[in-house]
Amino acid sequence: MSLTSAYEHKLAEKLTILNDRGQGVLIRMYNIKKTCSDPKSKPPFLLEKSMESSLKYINKKFPNIDIRNSTQHLGPVHREKSEIIRFLTNYYQSFVDVMEFRDHVYELLNTIDVCQCHFDINLNFDFTRSYLDLIVTYTSVVLLLSRIEDRRVLIGMYNCAHEMLHGHSDPSFARLGQMVLEYDHPLKKLTEEFCPHTKAVSGALLSLYFLFVRRNQGAEQWRSAQLLSVISTPSAMINPAGSDTMACEYLSMDVMERWIIIGFLLCHACLNSNTQCQKLWKLCLQGSLYITLIREDVLQVHKVTEDLFSGLKGYGKRVADIKESKEYVIANSGQLHCQRRQFLRMAVKELGSVLTDEPGLLGPKALLAFMALSFIRDEVTWLVRHAENVTKTKTPEDYADSSIAELLFLLEEIRALVRRHIKVIQQYHLQYLARFDALVLSDIIQNLSVCPEEESIIMSSFVSTLSSLNLKQVDNGEKFEFSGLRLDWFRLQAYTSVAKAPLHLHENPDLAKVMNLIVFHSQMLDSVEKMLVETSDLSIFCFHLRIFEKMFAMTLEEPTMLRYAIAFPLICAHFVHCTHEMCPEEYPHLKNHGLHHCNSFLEELAKQTSNCVLDICAEQRNLSEQLLPKHCATTISKAKNKKTMKQRQIPRKGEPERDKPGAESHRKNRSVVTTMDKLHLVLTELSLTMNHVRSFSVFEHTVFPSEYLSSHLEARLNRAIVWLAGYNATTQEIVRPSELLAGVKAYIGFVQSLAQFLGADASRVIRSALLQQTQPLDSSGEQTITTLYTNWYLESLLRQASNGAIILAPAMQAFISLPREGEQNFSAEEFSDISEMQALAELLGPYGMKFLSENLMWHVTSQIVELKKLVVENMDILVQIRSNFSKPDLMASLLPQLMGAENVLKRMTIIGVILSFRAMAQEGLREVFSSHCPFLMGPIEGLKEFVTPDTDIKVTLSVFELASAAGVSCEIDPALVAAVANLKADTLSPEEEYKVACLLLIFTAVSLPLLATDPASFYNIEKGGYNNNIHCLTKAIIQVSAALFTVYNKNIETHLKEFLVVVEESSFLTLDMLESCFPYVLLRNAYREVSRTFHLNRVPASTH
Repeated sequence: MSLTSAYEHKLAEKLTILNDRGQGVLIRMYNIKKTCSDPKSKPPFLLEKSMESSLKYINKKFPNIDIRNSTQHLGPVHREKSEIIRFLTNYYQSFVDVMEFRDHVYELLNTIDVCQCHFDINLNFDFTRSYLDLIVTYTSVVLLLSRIEDRRVLIGMYNCAHEMLHGHSDPSFARLGQMVLEYDHPLKKLTEEFCPHTKAVSGALLSLYFLFVRRNQGAEQWRSAQLLSVISTPSAMINPAGSDTMACEYLSMDVMERWIIIGFLLCHACLNSNTQCQKLWKLCLQGSLYITLIREDVLQVHKVTEDLFSGLKGYGKRVADIKESKEYVIANSGQLHCQRRQFLRMAVKELGSVLTDEPGLLGPKALLAFMALSFIRDEVTWLVRHAENVTKTKTPEDYADSSIAELLFLLEEIRALVRRHIKVIQQYHLQYLARFDALVLSDIIQNLSVCPEEESIIMSSFVSTLSSLNLKQVDNGEKFEFSGLRLDWFRLQAYTSVAKAPLHLHENPDLAKVMNLIVFHSQMLDSVEKMLVETSDLSIFCFHLRIFEKMFAMTLEEPTMLRYAIAFPLICAHFVHCTHEMCPEEYPHLKNHGLHHCNSFLEELAKQTSNCVLDICAEQRNLSEQLLPKHCATTISKAKNKKTMKQRQIPRKGEPERDKPGAESHRKNRSVVTTMDKLHLVLTELSLTMNHVRSFSVFEHTVFPSEYLSSHLEARLNRAIVWLAGYNATTQEIVRPSELLAGVKAYIGFVQSLAQFLGADASRVIRSALLQQTQPLDSSGEQTITTLYTNWYLESLLRQASNGAIILAPAMQAFISLPREGEQNFSAEEFSDISEMQALAELLGPYGMKFLSENLMWHVTSQIVELKKLVVENMDILVQIRSNFSKPDLMASLLPQLMGAENVLKRMTIIGVILSFRAMAQEGLREVFSSHCPFLMGPIEGLKEFVTPDTDIKVTLSVFELASAAGVSCEIDPALVAAVANLKADTLSPEEEYKVACLLLIFTAVSLPLLATDPASFYNIEKGGYNNNIHCLTKAIIQVSAALFTVYNKNIETHLKEFLVVVEESSFLTLDMLESCFPYVLLRNAYREVSRTFHLNRVPASTH
């Protein structure tokens, strides 16, 4: 064939296009196979019972289906022909694509044979690689086609529907049907078809021999050769790493194995005639049990080869070779790859450390980085492929690696290093191209003995393109584009590899060497990302998700591997590389896989980290708890009661010696590992993995690992705070607020100390968690400490206070418990004194305290509702009493007619208890607010002072609401006013409501004398109150009347003149008003008598 014909055939262009097209067709076949093997995604026609007979008939008669005489069998197809056409068109066209692809492949292979092309991976790398890739891709397409069980049905049904609809068969059906029949036994047919191509295929494969032998060495040979080491020869550290064929150094072993296995499978005749071919084939058989066709679809090497060769004459020795190789693989391959992975862990870690420390070395040593990536990728894919398919083995450890995470992490580290220092790589290789490669290439061109015009033009353009490069292009961020140069070199390889070419590449190896070098250097300028994908893409995990998840689980179980666990979510970003434009319907599915697994891995890592943090927090809280005041009682007691040295030295039997706080820090032997040591070690590892990257992209989504950790920490911290409260709904037990506050501070203190290590925004996490605890429910809908403490104080403390089991002791500023059998199981003063109220306010904050107030007011208003009912029942009598207050005789007859007077006093007392508790809680809030925000408290108190009785009531309530939120006490309680305002009944007019409020005060006033008959109405000087809490009546009457008359917009002072009350408790009455109603001398004498009686009762007790 003439040179002109070689130009016209455009071998390079066709190989490029067909390889890309072949990948698309292969993925479509894979997609059809996957779809039809899953009942959920299978075409609905293949599952319908009404179609069963039609499907069997089509499958049996394929491809000769007589539609006109088969109406009985094809009736269901006829009914749904339009739907079948619509649904199966993509399937059918995909099979047509396979047929057209086959036609183009055979045409090109025949042309290459006619041209008598010479293939040598070391010289015309691109030409040879594309040729072998095309053969493997085509074979994979045919094998996958034969694995689609429903291929006949899909094609036949579509054609039947097409003929029913259009009156004739589809034009492609006859040839397509014949092709499907031919490939029922694909390998047998393929070997027949490739027999004419044996010379070209075997020649291309033989060029791999020395490369494959060199690359297929064990870890010991790698170690002795100092593979991937930059520092093994210090004097050569800055020398450029290179070889005669740069691309061969990072060429995938998986790819070479596929070429060799499939190549010799198709062209097996050379195995008996060529010793070198036989050696290469046997060596390759000893590497793997399975090779990849596409994604998770594999070829079982030894079984398939043995099955084929067993049916051929003269292949007995080859079958024996296969069996021997299989035994060798089973016995040795697992350990060989395990040792390689161990070597790569050490070598790549060293390489990464050196390049991180001296990124300038990435210029001359860029090749080592890509070799390291390729080697890791090969070992990982081998492990994944065999772990998935080798199910029965005596040595399962050969196909599992608990340290695989480190290898994946190192791969990601090198990738990140290359991306980070891409400018260094570009600057170095730009100068290399312009100042060295261009000059060497120019010299070689000038020394060529023969150089045709076409080749001369191409090579001259190479020199001029390279010579024009300068460093400013890198500094200016200019985008380089050398794909045209590389395609021209591909063309030149094709032109110079045909038999009758004037310029033969194999006769000018120097040209090939320098051009292969130039190709690599040009890729370092414009295709670094593509190179990273080519050498380190692990999108195979997208199709081996079970193994992927298993490896991740193994990593979490290995403490030393935790720091590398971030590699798993990072690898999910690789999944985008397995998409193809010929199969766009796959994209959403692959995207979901990538995002789902990235999300689940990060969720699990965040969960593990937050669990570890909270476990350490719990330990810290235990240490903090030892410092609580309640634990020092024993120590104080011992110190107070010690008498002699002897007594101190002999402890009582059964009394364990309690360690003092800090004893855990005394360690005699550092090798003794405590729980805290283990937790800190695990946390260190997890922190390293969560902090490794700030963000990364998976498909078009940007992922932030720290956000996962923040979310989990926040949720766990919320649950931990609630757990610390120790609330038991059955026994109504709960931790004292002060103890809970100490525990929370211990938790928060530790989380804050980890801020710089965790990567999460610790301050935001703490703020969010604590803020959620001030609400009734947290973000996950769970109860918070605000709800727990509100319920407990209402249901336990205040309920028992209403029953008389707990009383308010103003002198002690706390509620105290009265000793009664079968009542409360807690000491009320431990939950209600000043320090506890302040701790409660600190925990719940203004929002939580407002929620507490609202619940308290709900109970108050429920009592007011009942009081109003009593007033309405006694309305007539109360009106008369109000009118005849100064007529003793009439009053004496009216008072006995009142019903429920004791009930009025009891309910008013309950209101007083609740309002007294609220006042104590508000005082605690005021103290906390003053300490946290003194600069705000001053203006709030100042604003409150400006409020006078003449101020508009709306303004007054707004100011009081602000003041109340800060804990400042107000003459009118805005919360109570709001609660009472919501009680306005629709059945009563405002005037009637106001009348009821006035009569309520009268009812309360005339009921007070009944208190004298209650034996519990005895004033206790020590407690500053009564055992039946009637001293709380004062607050109830003042606060309720103030709220009622504020709601009805009436003067509070005027109405309180009708009522007698202690002046200190009311801001509305003056001494003059009180003196006119009840002379102070009576009060003074009463206090003196009570005091005298109390002291007289104590004297005998003291004497005794």
